Formats: sequence, C-alpha cells, structure tokens
Amino acid sequence: MSKKKQGGKTTQHVRPEGKRLGTKVSDGQEVKAGYTLVRQRGTKFHAGSGVRVGRDHTLFAVKVGIVNFGKRYGKKSVSVLAK
Repeated sequence: MSKKKQGGKTTQHVRPEGKRLGTKVSDGQEVKAGYTLVRQRGTKFHAGSGVRVGRDHTLFAVKVGIVNFGKRYGKKSVSVLAK
C-alpha cells in the first residue's frame, strides 16, 4: 500500500515563463532610433509616423523624437514625433 496519495497531472506541469508583452514606453517619453515601443501578439497597436513593425509585430522607433499614442482611422496607433 502506498504511503503517498496520487499527485495527479497538475503537480507534473511546469508553468511557462511570461513573454514580457506590452508597452515599453509612455506617451510623451523621448526615444532614440531602435527603441522598442510595444511588444505584442498581432497588431493591437498600429505603426504611425517614425515607427516600423517587426517580424513578431513589435513596434520600434526609426527616428529620434517624442512618443505619441493616439487613434488613426479608428485604430490605436503609436507615432514618434520630432522634438
């Protein structure tokens, strides 16, 4: 007869690490070219002026300036405006 009760499948699973998604900068913050602005799955935020989209839908700055979160054509967008 066993001394321990059965553990079950829940004790065998290991939780995966989080992917650190989300916005990395705030509205009005100064950024340099190459800074990551938003990490996302799919395009929840769309690229505005001064911003490009990476392979995994990451938004990054392509010029120096001030970050602006807003709406464009009814969709959330991120732009980098010259200071």
